Amino acid sequence: MDISRLKKKFAVIFNRQVDPRVFFAPGRINLIGEHTDYNGGNVFPAAISFGTYAVAAKRKDDALRFYSMNFPELGVMECKLSDLDYQESQAWANYPKGMIRFLKNEGHSITTGADILYFGDIPNGAGLSSSASIEMVTGVVMENLYLLEIDRIRMIQLGQLVENKYIGVQSGIMDQFAIGKGKKDHAILLDCKTLAFEYAPLQLEDYVIVIIHTNKRRELAGSAYNERRLACERALSDLQRSLNITTLGELTTDQFEQHRYLIDNEVDRKRANHAVYENARTIKALEVLKECDLQSFGQLMNESHQSLKNDYQVTGVELDTIVEAAWQQPGVLGARMTGAGFGGCAIALVLKGKVDDFKENVNRIYNDQIGYDATFYLPTISDGAREIVLKE
Repeated sequence: MDISRLKKKFAVIFNRQVDPRVFFAPGRINLIGEHTDYNGGNVFPAAISFGTYAVAAKRKDDALRFYSMNFPELGVMECKLSDLDYQESQAWANYPKGMIRFLKNEGHSITTGADILYFGDIPNGAGLSSSASIEMVTGVVMENLYLLEIDRIRMIQLGQLVENKYIGVQSGIMDQFAIGKGKKDHAILLDCKTLAFEYAPLQLEDYVIVIIHTNKRRELAGSAYNERRLACERALSDLQRSLNITTLGELTTDQFEQHRYLIDNEVDRKRANHAVYENARTIKALEVLKECDLQSFGQLMNESHQSLKNDYQVTGVELDTIVEAAWQQPGVLGARMTGAGFGGCAIALVLKGKVDDFKENVNRIYNDQIGYDATFYLPTISDGAREIVLKE
């Protein structure tokens, strides 16, 4: 990213001749562990090199001015430090407003306003977590501009609170956690219940992760998502007749097999089957990556997609077409949908020398079957939210 271009844009938009500071928060992919978070299990995300840049300078008055190069038609959004209420008309700017509000509510001293220009290179609607990226980059802007001492885990929790209490989206903590605690060339095994985490080395060597965007916007119908959650809650309730557990994530696969007969409804049983086995795959993923066994990791990715397709039923024709096309290509160790499903993205682990052929072949199959192109991205695995200094 050309940082000087962002600084010049800042000067033009805000009509200020200052040297603003530049911050970055990545997006994230989830390598494995889908729909496990609200079942008390683990997820396995990694921060990526695509994300959100924020160019910022303090003001002397109490005005906050926000501008997004992604939504230039909306112009500069403005509010006062004393009025950080959610306003539907302020669209995307509610994410930074919410973050600043929650930081102030925590007692952090933000005494003057600021001008902040945002630019994101995360594809819209891809499910790579652009909203959490905006929240976390705003958090590090405030932390650095106002010399605040903010525990990083607490900042992550505040980002989730912005989603849950301010925006009104009942999302888990994975996105903010991956973005806030990301580590270059590592994934994170995160226990969503306790927030215990461990870094897993991602030594890809001759392989790269390819993100494939279906270009079907993620339309995670609230009803479909809620149905999955309710099915898992019913399954848990059935299992609790004999087991002293509070979440499906506490079960080993052996325990589940011994007690699955307790789940009365067949669909509920399939949903629980996914939650338990997917959680086991996250733990196995940490083991195999520590051994640099990419072959086994690729197999876990494939098994994850099959489970999301057959047991959890959240993939859809677009994601299945891409993943099944990916499986057919030489040099592919594994592929799966990533994110909540019903559109969005898939990821594949592809041999570097085969990437061009992979993109061409997968896109041809996808276009033949779906009628439009997919888009391909090659991220690197990034550090978490931070200030950009010198020539990073």
